[in-house]
Amino acid sequence: MIGAADEALTAGVDEAGRGPLAGPVVAAAVILDPANPIDGLRDSKQLSARRRERLACEIHARALAVSVAFASVEEIDRLNILAATLLAMQRAVAALRVSPALVLVDGNRLPVLTVPAQAVVQGDRTVAAISAASIIAKVTRDDWMLAAARDFPLHGFDVHKGYPTVAHRRALALHGLTPLHRRSFGPVRALVRDAE
Repeated sequence: MIGAADEALTAGVDEAGRGPLAGPVVAAAVILDPANPIDGLRDSKQLSARRRERLACEIHARALAVSVAFASVEEIDRLNILAATLLAMQRAVAALRVSPALVLVDGNRLPVLTVPAQAVVQGDRTVAAISAASIIAKVTRDDWMLAAARDFPLHGFDVHKGYPTVAHRRALALHGLTPLHRRSFGPVRALVRDAE
């Protein structure tokens, strides 16, 4: 358990983008300010896009520290998605401008860190700092995919954000792969095989 003295230096960490067929995985680390609480923090998946964006602005404005880090499609394909996710989390914690006394990570795996850390299953639902990190990671990744949609307008990244929806699979079948697609993921790997 964390004591009140350490609460201000506890970082929450979460990621967005483990499941998509395209785009990077994004991790965020957030140290909230106990003297300046933010109402409405919860798992990003339980919030509308508009609410996530508003909360992300509040988190950036009121948290003690916020950082975001990426693992690229190339790193995902080279390492595997779990290792790439842990790498992005490690980078996010290292990029915090304040060194945390404790890091609470959503899930059951921990990245290699130089500070004490604890994995919290469903932490994005129970720990405010992890909820905040979940929101920041999701908004950052969605924004990244919206920008990617301008470069690849036929693939619908602005709609499905790279997730394996019917529309995304249809776009892959019609228009082929982009450099943003994760070639180590089954549906994409199958297309690569068919093209060879």
